[in-house]
Amino acid sequence: MRRALLNFIVREWLLLASLFGLLATSFYRGAFPGYTDRELVPIFLLFTLFVVVKGIENSNLLLKTATVLERGALLPAKLVIITFLLSMVVTIDVSLVTMLPIVLSLNVRQKENLAILVALTAHVGAALTPFGTPQNLFIYSFYDVDTLAFIETIAPFSIGMLLFFLVVSFFMKATKDTSFKRKKRPVEKPMALSYLVLLGIVVLCVLRLLPAGTAVLALVFALFFDRRSLKVDYGLLLTFLAFLGLTDNIKAIIGGMIHHPGHIFILSASMSQFISNVPTTLLLNRFTGEWEALLWGTNVGGFGSLVAALANLITHRLYVTYGEKKQVASFTRKFVIAGYVAFMVGFVIHFVLYRHLYGLP
Repeated sequence: MRRALLNFIVREWLLLASLFGLLATSFYRGAFPGYTDRELVPIFLLFTLFVVVKGIENSNLLLKTATVLERGALLPAKLVIITFLLSMVVTIDVSLVTMLPIVLSLNVRQKENLAILVALTAHVGAALTPFGTPQNLFIYSFYDVDTLAFIETIAPFSIGMLLFFLVVSFFMKATKDTSFKRKKRPVEKPMALSYLVLLGIVVLCVLRLLPAGTAVLALVFALFFDRRSLKVDYGLLLTFLAFLGLTDNIKAIIGGMIHHPGHIFILSASMSQFISNVPTTLLLNRFTGEWEALLWGTNVGGFGSLVAALANLITHRLYVTYGEKKQVASFTRKFVIAGYVAFMVGFVIHFVLYRHLYGLP
């Protein structure tokens, strides 16, 4: 019993920490945070994404995709380019939920490092588009930014980080794991095709081209035809709910204490490490009209700690679900260290490249 409890605490430490933080800050405020549709709809869409990707996995299509990617050379570089382009089109969350299970199905020894590289690349691809990340969408809408001006502002960050990750990829090894015995399983084509269609529907819902409620089709299909796909990570969804409530509480507690935005880039990048980049955006927008600095700060700030961005929580949990259980601690340590390296590179690009290009003081 004690061992089972200890294993639960080790596995669900982030959920427990979020719940504790939520309860503690709610007690301090004297009120429990209310959840709006804006907060609950993304959780629902993420749930449907998990179900669809689980269904694609059950159809053996992920294994087939991993086998195709393994062919030829330059596997790390291929993963960087695919992830960058995918996250530009379908948002950071969709690209992570799609790509990480594929990476963790590869027949290579360095899956841990490749997963980190893919997760970091998803940040910079999604940063390039107004809808790629939640903070981008809010800044784009709140400040009524011109689309071309938006892309032009953040392009040095996205392209600069892409080049950095490509250079890193050429130094990474992807050797075959001779001890890995992959069972040859045929793709269940009708099931795979059905889930690919459902994935397209969910992505259109994420992009707001279809009503969010349309994504319930994925749940209905799984309920009637493939209940195995409903066995997803509910702990992660609960972690998100707790974390959103926690950050709302922090926003309410410290919101009145900030009297001047100061150096908004440094402030937003630093605050993101503690309360995540989306709440940081919602908190600081009322204190500044410098949307360019806020855009840069919250996107650079998405690197680093596990709570710097919800995408980091998704990455960590996907590794817990699909990766080697014995390597979770090692992966977490490497992921955070690599995130802070990317964080510092983002700072350099901002102050050396971006400000120089645009002649900013």
